[in-house]
Amino acid sequence: MAPIEIRPARAADAARIAAIYNEYVATTTVSFEEQAVSAAEMAGRIGDVGDAGLPWLVAIHEGALVGYAYATRWRARPAYRYSVESTVYLDGGASGRGWGADLYRRLLELLRAAGLRTVIAGITQPNARSVALHERLGFRKVAHFSDVGFKFGEWIDVGYWQLSLAEQA
Repeated sequence: MAPIEIRPARAADAARIAAIYNEYVATTTVSFEEQAVSAAEMAGRIGDVGDAGLPWLVAIHEGALVGYAYATRWRARPAYRYSVESTVYLDGGASGRGWGADLYRRLLELLRAAGLRTVIAGITQPNARSVALHERLGFRKVAHFSDVGFKFGEWIDVGYWQLSLAEQA
């Protein structure tokens, strides 16, 4: 199997990124969005992440975009400026090949190089695969909120995992 190429996202990737994401929106509780995101909206999100000086990466396999990962500011207040929230999504057929971990490792490298200190990941529960990925990368569970989301007629819990980039350096 050919390896993946990891590169920065571009506005031209927005339609494919939206297609990957919208599958999660429509069929899972992984995302708390309930309506599909347009390619134009996704292009705006990619631009906003870049404007904040943060990375948005895509994974390319045999010419096709198969996943993406990015970071956003954790909170708006200035004291939080060294903390980010991370996100990773793969096309349904791309799971189980290690590509999510490859994308995440590259994202973490860029965040560390940018001088950031803490990465936080919110994971809807249950989600054993995402928990395993994060814990393999050194994240540890720091919080659990019960019944904070409501989608598809059910209440959903969210756990938070944290990684200290300072400890990983």
